Amino acid sequence: MNDFTAELPAPGRHAQVLVQGPAGRLETLVSMPKEAVQGLCVVCHPHPLFGGAMTNKVVYTLASSALKAGMATLRFNFRGVGKSMGLYDESRGETDDALAQVAWLRAQFADAESLPLTLAGFSFGAYVALKAAGRLQPRRLVTIAVPFGRYVDGAVAPPHPHCDWLAVHSHDDEVVEFAATQAALQAYQPPPRLVEFDGAGHFFNGRLTELQDVVLPFLQQPL
Repeated sequence: MNDFTAELPAPGRHAQVLVQGPAGRLETLVSMPKEAVQGLCVVCHPHPLFGGAMTNKVVYTLASSALKAGMATLRFNFRGVGKSMGLYDESRGETDDALAQVAWLRAQFADAESLPLTLAGFSFGAYVALKAAGRLQPRRLVTIAVPFGRYVDGAVAPPHPHCDWLAVHSHDDEVVEFAATQAALQAYQPPPRLVEFDGAGHFFNGRLTELQDVVLPFLQQPL
C-alpha cells in the first residue's frame, strides 16, 4: 500500500510526501497547523551515519514547536535514510536536499513570498540548516547542538545567515563539545542568541519540554 500523497494535508493533519531531490526522491512528512498558516518551517535531522532520521525526538520537538507557532512544517529524511534515495554526502548533498525541500514547500503556497521561512536542525542537521540558511536567507534559524570541525568532515564555519538565530547547547554534551561550538558561534558577528543547558547531554533526554519552552517563544516572537 502506498502511504504517500502529492498534496498538502488538511489543516491540523499530517501527510507523507515524496519530494524530488537532487539525488532522487526524499521521504518527507508535512504537518499543517489548525489555523491559518503563519509561516513555513523545514527541520533537518542528525547524522545519517549514526542513526539520524526525521523521527528523532529532538527533530520532533522542533517540528512540534513550529507547528504550534502556526507554521506549515516539513521534516524529511536525508538521502540514503529510510525511503530517501541517494547516498551520504558529507553535508554537501544534504544541504542540497534541504534546499529542495524548501523549494517544494514554497511551491505549495500561492502566497509563499509573504510567509516567513524558518530553518531548524539538530546536531548534523543544525550544521546543514546553517549552511542552507546562507543560501536561502530565512527569517529565523534554530540550531540545536550544532557541530563544527571534526564531527562533520572538513566542516568550516558557514557564512553568517543574517537572520534571527537561536542556538541551544548543553554544557555536558558528550557528542559535540560545548566549548568548541561556543567558540565557533562567538566568532560570528553578531553571534546568535545562545541558550545553555546543564545536564541535558547531547540528546536532551528528559528535557524536551524545557527545550520546547525555549524554542517556541523564539518562533512566536514578532519579526
